[in-house]
Amino acid sequence: MDLLTIATLTVAVILYYHFTITFNYWRNQNVPGPRPIPIFGNTLKFVLASTSLGVILKKIYDDYPTDKVVGLFRMRTPCLLIRDLDIVKHVLIKEFHVFSDRGVSFSKEGLGTNLFHADGETWKALRHRFSPMFSNQKLKNMMYLLHDRADKFMEYLSEVTAVTPQHDVHGLMKKYTMSTIWACAFGFDIDTFQEEIHATLKKIDQAIFNRNLKVEFEMMYPGLPRKLKMEIFPRLVHDFFKDLVGKVITQRKGIPSTRNDFMDLLLQIKNNKELQGRSGDAEDETVEITNSIIEAQAFAFYVAGYETSATTMGFMLYQLALNPEIQERLRKEVDEYLQRHDGRIEVDTLTELTYMDQVFNETLRMYPIVEHLRRKAQTDYECPGTNIKVSKGQLVLISVWGIHHNELYYPEPEKFNPDNFSPGNIASRHPCAYLPFGVGPRHCIATRFALVQSRVCIIRLLSRFRLEAGSNTALSVSYDPRRIPLTPDKPIYVNFYSRKDTRSNA
Repeated sequence: MDLLTIATLTVAVILYYHFTITFNYWRNQNVPGPRPIPIFGNTLKFVLASTSLGVILKKIYDDYPTDKVVGLFRMRTPCLLIRDLDIVKHVLIKEFHVFSDRGVSFSKEGLGTNLFHADGETWKALRHRFSPMFSNQKLKNMMYLLHDRADKFMEYLSEVTAVTPQHDVHGLMKKYTMSTIWACAFGFDIDTFQEEIHATLKKIDQAIFNRNLKVEFEMMYPGLPRKLKMEIFPRLVHDFFKDLVGKVITQRKGIPSTRNDFMDLLLQIKNNKELQGRSGDAEDETVEITNSIIEAQAFAFYVAGYETSATTMGFMLYQLALNPEIQERLRKEVDEYLQRHDGRIEVDTLTELTYMDQVFNETLRMYPIVEHLRRKAQTDYECPGTNIKVSKGQLVLISVWGIHHNELYYPEPEKFNPDNFSPGNIASRHPCAYLPFGVGPRHCIATRFALVQSRVCIIRLLSRFRLEAGSNTALSVSYDPRRIPLTPDKPIYVNFYSRKDTRSNA
């Protein structure tokens, strides 16, 4: 045997050992789980971009129906999938101090210090200071912007549906949410319904929401990307938000305007110089409000108010087209609401739309845009009711998709049924059986904005249009494995008819 052959075999053995050395981790604790394969662990199809991580976790969740927790491997890294809802409650709520971090281990530079990715005291300081931005009063001050964008969207929808009734609902809703986020977050009155402008922003959309190889690297070596100061998003995205924020600050001369949008609120906070952690103790971390911090939050608002809201509304309209009886019940509620309030939509009166809440909740149950949650242990932790330990620095994963489609919590989970969220059914379920925005201190901070933004659009739309399934309306949906949020991989076509149109089923 020559030296080259010996060297090749030696390298092969070393690499095999390196990529499999962790694979006895869960077996040694007698934790059940699927068998990993070298290099890829249990995420081969995710790495090959043929399946999303959410799909993989849902399958593992379904394959172990009687187990409280399941051990798995993201590449070579051991993680714990939690199935038991009581343990989920401990992780997300009761013992949040142990699992306060999401464990997204990339650089804090660039856009890394945003509310979604920030960890530790930095996150506490950001959350404490920015939470009031989403109060009822702040949302009320922005309602005129949402009304204006909804009216413009209705005009656009009337024009395009007069040419052809069939349209891709996901694409349409992205035009609306793009318009509202530009107005409410950045203060620009841009006509995003024009195709050339929409195309310009497509690169930013893909750079943010399409997965990249950095995720696999972080899965293989957790924590290393942060040590290497690796940024999670390409420079294109950072430069986009840097230029955008710089332009707004220059236009407003560094002080709030009278628009009452998010940039005004951020500038108000900037003038207070710094943020401090929740307790206000001297040792708490303080975060200076620089343009970079503002850029990171502007990025977070963009993400929260654009893709997720558009996709949710797209799936909702699709199901309303497939279920005309649900659509009619919801339309009746909308008509009565508008009649009671002389056509005005206000933040305080949206709570009257109880069936709309049920329809939205059922949409997010059936199509959880955030397929799974992740938390990183700050200390060693023993899962309640088991003798299974999570080591400090280890990730625990929660399959939102798996929980939302578990027939123990939702009978006939593949059927669209808003009555799943009747008051009685909600009261009878475990509080952690529904997790579209997470729960506990780290739930999505922009949830209220997204709910108001979406409801204004849907109320306007249902008051003017009827939705019908057409010959090109698919009876089922498949998902794009290249996208980070749950996204259809093909256009979802629905027919839009004016309520005055004799072609609709009045």
